[in-house]
Amino acid sequence: MPVRPLLAAVLALTLAQTLAGTGHAQIAVSANDGKQVLDDGAQVVPAHPRPDSVSLIDLSASPPRIVGEVAAPTSVIGPPSSVAVAPDGSFALVTSARRIDPADPTRIVPDDLVSIIDLKALKVTATLHAGAGASGVSINRAGTLALVANRAEGTVSVFTLADGVAAPAGKVKVGDPDSSPAMPIFFDGDRRALVSRDHDHRIVQLAVDGAKVTLTSVSLAAGLRPYQIDTDGPRRFAVSGNIGGGGRDVDTISLIDLAPPVPVVVDTVSVGLTPEGLKMSPDGRYVAVNVNEGSNLSTKAPGYHLQGLVQVWRIDGRRLVKVAQAPVGAWGQGVAWSRDSRRLLVQCMVGQTVESFAFDGRKLRHEATLALPAGPAAIRTVEP
Repeated sequence: MPVRPLLAAVLALTLAQTLAGTGHAQIAVSANDGKQVLDDGAQVVPAHPRPDSVSLIDLSASPPRIVGEVAAPTSVIGPPSSVAVAPDGSFALVTSARRIDPADPTRIVPDDLVSIIDLKALKVTATLHAGAGASGVSINRAGTLALVANRAEGTVSVFTLADGVAAPAGKVKVGDPDSSPAMPIFFDGDRRALVSRDHDHRIVQLAVDGAKVTLTSVSLAAGLRPYQIDTDGPRRFAVSGNIGGGGRDVDTISLIDLAPPVPVVVDTVSVGLTPEGLKMSPDGRYVAVNVNEGSNLSTKAPGYHLQGLVQVWRIDGRRLVKVAQAPVGAWGQGVAWSRDSRRLLVQCMVGQTVESFAFDGRKLRHEATLALPAGPAAIRTVEP
């Protein structure tokens, strides 16, 4: 057997044993972009791009370990939530916002692909088309519907899900073609969804009735360029990362109360330069933020720093209170919590690593560094 198929078989066997050996295993899915690197603050295609891939990380191991890998297209362009995991953990959806231009291998152009990955067999079972710039993706709690934000055309694609099979169910226009819809999230028992639009500074609401999804008149103004948005198991709050400073001015995150008939922004706090990724803890008490802190800028830029920051904020009533902070690698992307809210995985594009941190409610402690085959661009686990 050739080396690559043999490696894939070994990894698949390892993953199967991991999942079968304990009822407590938890898999995080990291989408890795091999076609974009930083060159003194500029995102460029390297001379020898690595294949895009998806890595599976066992979050229940101590320290966490990589237990599988499969080739699949993805992109660091867009919020670090271009992967979503089915509620039963059987498959993942991975989007690809950009691909290498066939006419010019030094450029990237919009893509529209959505891959369905069987997480137990470690293989891509289908490839679908969403819209141009397919980016943030979410699956509802029932596991019957998925939404994909298409940043290059102002739409959200709708897919029905059944037995690991996805079928297109239409598109919803959520803004002008250049409004850059970035990330959808479900709430209100899967009856509503929010979608961030980072180009025109709005978060809009969708109504969801089965596979019928429509744009409502509700919109929120959380901050400049709301980008990554997230919610947690209780679905009482959502949080938005607002990246409008452009790497020069301080940026913010906002807390959104989902309980009223019309969601309302109730707090906004400054976090530093570019809160690229954020994630609410499964218990609904904390928000982890992966802040670039200028680590993705030119070394000559006034805001440049060698490293980024991972921060943890506590939701205190309807306010955000900073609890902990630690340095991480440069050009940070996504964040994932363990289901007990006591461990964080933090993606770092420049070093092509995922950093593992233990969290005890007061401080962060670095546990391990996991090397990835390409730059880790997005990460998700099963949503609570």
